[in-house]
Amino acid sequence: MMQGDDLFSRKRRRKNKVAHMLFAASALVSILILIVLLYDLIRRGAPYLTATFFQNFPSRFASKSGILPAIVGSVWIILLTAVIAIPIAIAAAVYLEEYAPRSRLTSLIKINIANLAGIPSIVYGILGLTVFVRTLGFGRSILSGALTMALLILPVIIVSSQEAIRAIPDSLRHGAYALGATKWQTIRRVVLPSALPGILTGIILAISRALGESAPLLLVGAFSYVSALPSGPMDSFIALPIQIYTWMSKPNADFKDVTAAAILVLIALLLTLNLTAILLRNKFQKTLE
Repeated sequence: MMQGDDLFSRKRRRKNKVAHMLFAASALVSILILIVLLYDLIRRGAPYLTATFFQNFPSRFASKSGILPAIVGSVWIILLTAVIAIPIAIAAAVYLEEYAPRSRLTSLIKINIANLAGIPSIVYGILGLTVFVRTLGFGRSILSGALTMALLILPVIIVSSQEAIRAIPDSLRHGAYALGATKWQTIRRVVLPSALPGILTGIILAISRALGESAPLLLVGAFSYVSALPSGPMDSFIALPIQIYTWMSKPNADFKDVTAAAILVLIALLLTLNLTAILLRNKFQKTLE
């Protein structure tokens, strides 16, 4: 009996080692591919990362092309998206976790919100085109793009905020009630500050997703070229992912290098947002401790 157990244990250890080797090999291959891609992007795009590249408008000449309208358009889209989505998402999460009755309807709503977070972005683009561009008549404007992107990131922020609020122990709530605080005072002064690290992390990661999306903006009417910088939410716009897509579709080989430079800028923005999420989470966690 003992010999059989030893044989079974050795087989399990061998399988465990094989699995570890396969996982390590897969991770190594993925990292090597990523390094090769990044090296190719840096080699081709770094020479174009000059001051004029950030100050110029797109041109039919690769050497004179820049990403100023794309950066300004992306800033407009992201800021307006955040202003629309963040208050609604946090309010929805607070209601679902703190006020909504524990019923089948509430469970169904939570399940559907979680499912909405996994819907392909192009579906939101079709919805934005139908509702905001055509039905409401906002046209191919920054407002249409921002409303569409707000719909895209709302489920992500709601789900992350729910998880952060749900992680707060009931003892904190009971302590606030024992001191005479009302339910809203408890939520505002105890629950939300304690859940802030998780909420901020979800918000920044959702905005990172919105910054890199191109399919919804293509459908709601982002232009491939604009002759002036936008000055209001009803102006036409171009975003950084759309500019990358436009340059990549050009047959001129020089534009492939300009595209690499724009991709490096987008990667730097995304990494900055993700690093900000980590730093804010760590800062607020230390503050709360």
